Amino acid sequence: MKLVRYGLRGAEKPGIVDADGVVRDLSNVVEDIAGPALSPNSIKAIREVDIASLVPVRPERLGPCVGRVGKFICIGLNYSDHAAESKMAVPKQPVIFMKATSSICGPNDEIVLPRGSMKTDWEVELGVVIGKEARYAPIEDALSYVCGYCVINDLSERAFQLEGTGQWVKGKSADTFGPIGPWLVTADEIPDPQNLNLWLEVDGHRYQDGSTRTMVFDIPYLISYLSSFMSLQPGDIISTGTPPGVGLGQEPQVFLREGNVIRLGIEKLGEQRQRVIAFEKSPFGKDAE
Repeated sequence: MKLVRYGLRGAEKPGIVDADGVVRDLSNVVEDIAGPALSPNSIKAIREVDIASLVPVRPERLGPCVGRVGKFICIGLNYSDHAAESKMAVPKQPVIFMKATSSICGPNDEIVLPRGSMKTDWEVELGVVIGKEARYAPIEDALSYVCGYCVINDLSERAFQLEGTGQWVKGKSADTFGPIGPWLVTADEIPDPQNLNLWLEVDGHRYQDGSTRTMVFDIPYLISYLSSFMSLQPGDIISTGTPPGVGLGQEPQVFLREGNVIRLGIEKLGEQRQRVIAFEKSPFGKDAE
């Protein structure tokens, strides 16, 4: 199934995409695509609904495909060729950092450059959405904790991330720096998440073109590893790292500027499209009406 959230920012409604690509309202089935609605029992109940009986809608906006995210956990340098272009060693254990959940936005929302940004960068990543509580999950059973998968653009302001005090969370957490969606694709539709192609373009130029086959640490290992340090709750998201081709790794380096258009996608999980705007022209800016 392809589950979506649609509507105005902060007032999204739950939906499902039918076989013809039409979004149908799920409001009478679940309150939101969030928390308990992501449990195995809830997903089973949604699957048993007669989709044709649900009201079709034509949303003007798709919101983030998961609501009320508790933890937005990211894995750094999880593709060896990306580590090389970043001039960093391939880690011996997963590199873990967090993005603020306030960075989450819809898959096609505008990307807002933070005030003072000079090095905002892109990263297409496979997102793993947890469906049931995990503590010390065994590797051999780790995928049973997954509700589904989605596309993530892990945007990063490299100067904030790597220069000065060099704290990754500062460079990863600006508003709009975490587009997720368009859909949450349930795990039954993705039997092998380690065999998905992923790509990203800026203004029509393809910078990233990789495969989840080349992850350093695969998804079962990541779930088991993370759950040994913290419990994973329904609706938590793990962003699993990016293949090579980020702006930081170009020669010369290339970073996002106002007016750029980003397109990215993952096989079977859909595409995102974002226009880049300046903070002052955004809903958050002091000059916004």
